[in-house]
Order: sequence, then structure tokens, then C-alpha cells
Amino acid sequence: MNKIKIALVGVGKIARDQHVPAIAGNAAFELVAAASPHHKLDGVKNFPDVQALIAGVPDLDALAICTPPQIRYDIARFALAQGRHVMLEKPPGATLNEVSALVELAKSKGVALQATWHSREAAGVEPARRWLAGRNVRKVVVTWKEDVRVWHPGQTWIWKAGGLGVFDPGINAMSIITRILPGNLVLRDAQLAFPSNCEAPVAATLQLANESGTDVCMDLDFLQTGPQTWDIVVDTDDGRLVLSKGGSVLRINDDPPIEAPDREYPNLYARFAELVRSHQIDVDVTPFQLVADAFMCGRRVVVAPFVE
Repeated sequence: MNKIKIALVGVGKIARDQHVPAIAGNAAFELVAAASPHHKLDGVKNFPDVQALIAGVPDLDALAICTPPQIRYDIARFALAQGRHVMLEKPPGATLNEVSALVELAKSKGVALQATWHSREAAGVEPARRWLAGRNVRKVVVTWKEDVRVWHPGQTWIWKAGGLGVFDPGINAMSIITRILPGNLVLRDAQLAFPSNCEAPVAATLQLANESGTDVCMDLDFLQTGPQTWDIVVDTDDGRLVLSKGGSVLRINDDPPIEAPDREYPNLYARFAELVRSHQIDVDVTPFQLVADAFMCGRRVVVAPFVE
């Protein structure tokens, strides 16, 4: 079977740290090119934009779009219109309507489209989902706090409209809870803290609930220093489940923790290969919907300006 010739659009930290090694480790793919107006990737053809990329590599099969979300739609739309398969980094766009339009275009062109949620591929997530199935969930507490200066140094796009701010990592937690918890979650209350010099929040608290009335409390912060916190605690009628380290470690009651090496991006590319071969679409916008609801209905407070 021929390898899938793939290119990266956007050559930033996430592309270099995660996508490049995941592609290299998957025999189904061959990384042949990259497109970025500012950066180049060693060992492949480089182009300034997606138009030049597709013109310069006419036998290209697929693209992984790793740009900031504000510009993702136009790039993806062009690639899909040219009959290329597309993987979208999270979040899949800047708006829900953008993503809906991309799904319709992919359907009309008969090509694959994948909206990736890498945190769902953490080692503890699927075992947690299976354990929670059939149990009565009483309460969920999500604490997702990290240092933006460590994980997004110099990335000013994250503070602009559409950049999501603290919801860039917070949407990872949302991708997990919408996967492991039964029922549909709805937003009950939210408060978003906006630095006076930014268009996106630096912190947020959310209150969610499902149809059974189960409370889900979320505490998000982008200014955590020292040890980082990515924890989900689920209290049930059969004890407590804890997902820590972003979902990579699972603890159930007093049982020994379940932990495994990171396979998040390799798993995403394994799934993308399946989608490309079968020309299918895998786009779940549920986590993105919750973020949109928070921006729409959340109370906003102004806090001290953010300084890199």
C-alpha cells in the first residue's frame, strides 16, 4: 500500500514537538513538505503558504493544519476544495460555523476530515470511560492550571480574539469530560477573567451539569507556576476516580494507578490513516461548543494586564 504523502501547515511548537515525531513513527505516512510564512522544516520541501504548497507538490494526499485557529478555516477550505484530506489541530477552528462548513465541504469532495482532541488519547481516558459506564456519577471537579509562559512562550495569537486564552488548554479538559461522562453537559454558570490588555481570558470558573443533575465544576488558570495541575476528580456511588497529569494517570479508589507512555499524537495519526484510507469524517465539536457557550454566557471581569 502506498504511503500517504502528508504536509504540515504551520511549523510552530506543536508541529515540531508532536506532529513531526508522530508522523515519523507511523509507516502509513511520508512527510514531504511544510508551509509557513515564517519558519522552515528541515528535510522537506518548504513553501510560504498552502496555495504554493499544493501547487508545488501536486501528488500531495493530506495536510495537518497546525496554525493558530484564527486562520485555520481558509487554509482548510482551500485544501479540501483541492481534494486533499485534512487533519485539524485543536480547536478545529475559530467558530462553530467554520467547522460546520468544512464538514459539508469534505462530504461534497469525498475526502477525510479529522478534528483532533489529543487529550482523549491519554492513557487513562478510555479505561476511565469504561469504568464510569453504568455507575452513578455524583460530582466532578476539574482543575486545569498551567503556566502560559512555559507552554506558549511568545505566542501572542493566544491572547487575541479567537485565540481562546486559558481555554486553549481548558478545552483539553472539556474533551476528556465529554468523552468519559454519560449524558450531555450544559453550562450553568461561568466567570471569565480578562487581562486589561488582552482579548482572551487568563482564567475561568465554570459550572456545568448533565441531564441527571450531576455537577461539574471547572477551575482554569493560565498563570500557574511550579508544578502544573491537570486533574479530573469524579465521585461516584462506587468510589472515586481520579485522572491526573492530563489523563495519563488513572487512579480508582485505592487500586494501584494505571499509567502508560504518551501515545496521544501517534494514536491521532493512526486514526487519521484509517480516515484517509476510507475517506471518512471524524469531527466532534462538543468540547468546542462548551467553550463557545462560556464566551457567550459567561460573566466577564477585568484583571491585571498580562506581561510575558
